[in-house]
Amino acid sequence: MNKTDKKFYLVREDVLPEAMQKTLDAKELIERGKAESVWEAVQRVDLSRSAFYKYRDTVFPFHTVVKEKLITLFFYLEDRSGTLSQLLSTVASSGCNIMTIHQTIPLQGRANVTLSLNTSGITMEIEELLSRFRKMEFVEKVEVLGSGA
Repeated sequence: MNKTDKKFYLVREDVLPEAMQKTLDAKELIERGKAESVWEAVQRVDLSRSAFYKYRDTVFPFHTVVKEKLITLFFYLEDRSGTLSQLLSTVASSGCNIMTIHQTIPLQGRANVTLSLNTSGITMEIEELLSRFRKMEFVEKVEVLGSGA
């Protein structure tokens, strides 16, 4: 199976691994303003930050996925001035709305960027958007990490 051909499942809460459930709880605290930071949220639900970041873009409450079309993309980029700006400009011109951005500190001239996008307003096929990203000379790799309804 190709990495972009992922399968998705609807899973009952009582069979979710504890770390995934706690990630959902932490995300809800942040969303409702009951925690001001990821650090505060993970402390309150007794979850490590690494577990939170591992699952945050892969597990969503059912109501969120149903009302929004979500896609999470992972980019491996050359560290050049303006690369993130060009990436975000392409997202904006496609009609997508950025939900989250996570960028690592560049090491050895490369940086990882993860974007979660609401695609409900997209003006092209997802494959066309991915093709545009792949054609950018500073994009070394783009992968679909997950998607929802």
